Amino acid sequence: MKLAVVGAGYVGLVTGVCLAETGNQTAVLDCDRERIATLGAGRVPFYEPGLAELLDRNLRAGRLSFTTNPAEALAGTEIAFIAVGTPATASGDTDLAAVNEVAESIAAFSDPPPLVVVKSTVPVGGCSRLQEFFDRHCPGRVRVASNPEFLREGAAVSDFNFPDRIVIGTPDPEVAATLKRLYAPFVRTLHPILVMSRESAEMTKYAANGLLASRISFMNEIANLCRALGADVGEVRTGMGFDSRIGLQYLFPGVGYGGSCFPKDVQALARLGRAAGVPCEMLEAGHAVNERQKRQLAERAIAFFGGSCRGRTFAVWGLTFKPRTDDLRDAPALTIINLLLDAGAKIRVYDPVGLDRARAVLGDRVAYAASGLDAASGADALFVVTEWSEFRTLDLPELRRRMKALVIFDGRNMYNRDDLRREGVTCFSIGQSDVIP
Repeated sequence: MKLAVVGAGYVGLVTGVCLAETGNQTAVLDCDRERIATLGAGRVPFYEPGLAELLDRNLRAGRLSFTTNPAEALAGTEIAFIAVGTPATASGDTDLAAVNEVAESIAAFSDPPPLVVVKSTVPVGGCSRLQEFFDRHCPGRVRVASNPEFLREGAAVSDFNFPDRIVIGTPDPEVAATLKRLYAPFVRTLHPILVMSRESAEMTKYAANGLLASRISFMNEIANLCRALGADVGEVRTGMGFDSRIGLQYLFPGVGYGGSCFPKDVQALARLGRAAGVPCEMLEAGHAVNERQKRQLAERAIAFFGGSCRGRTFAVWGLTFKPRTDDLRDAPALTIINLLLDAGAKIRVYDPVGLDRARAVLGDRVAYAASGLDAASGADALFVVTEWSEFRTLDLPELRRRMKALVIFDGRNMYNRDDLRREGVTCFSIGQSDVIP
């Protein structure tokens, strides 16, 4: 098939590259000239494991192209995917400006107009409103389907190629059949393609993210209660997780969730509920828990150091909101760093892939280190915020040599507290008793 993907961010680029890999002629359209030039040269402008190899292979094969010209991308296209960002506005509503601009371009430059497939996360009813737009401008010629993405940053290529399920929202059996043909190579393991209404497909995306975010907040609230009552959240999590009704996934306590999806989608769904007269109190409470959780580690450190961190130097390991990505959007590390800076501390940071993006956000307010050990040199305490694999094993002799004191704030419960206690390490974690030699 001849495809166009509008939007060259995480979702659009992964979609375009993976569809090209299965033999489709795919053009990726974006208004960012620098990004398109970078991609056309075979370079991925963000970190996503496995994506660069697929990009290079499909560019060389001639199945994949990049352009800023809507006419070039859309002419003769059979399916146009909308995969642009839908960020939250200052009020928390979903900003659909980019989606609407793409719809106008499709109406203006596509001949014949294609099947329009919306991968962007839009409020429930958004695709039907797009259908109304096309019915006014291209009567009877454009069909709109919802096809939400369920890609995890850091595992997006794998998630696209081996999906748990594919969700298609359309009232049109012909549209459903077309998209089933397109996605057939990705469901050879017999995972389902689910066809439903556009509204149900849109709600599925929001509901899935809302539940996953709520599990994280629930576990963090339980962790805080465990610490107050003398229980160990690691043991509690295990006892809960082996219940087949619950499972172990998304029950890791920590410093809260971040990224481009969970915070935005949880708040957007809660606003949709309020607008519909159906308050989503669990979602709103989960979001409030998460915002408090981001502050907890820094507040405990400030209390430990007597209410002020002036004259203290802290190392922070991990800046991205999760491992295997360079994305810092709504990252808990940023909240922690800002609170420590406000308390008078000096901060030295390290992240395996996120330092360039961190410089754009944090500027010269922090110092940047080339390694975790360099960041820890001369530090009064170490904060471990993102669970990168290279942080899982501590070189305690070297840390003891470099740091002023072996004090660790473990925001991901990565370290065995008995081992730390034997080594004389002071450690504060989430939902567990403090280790103070």
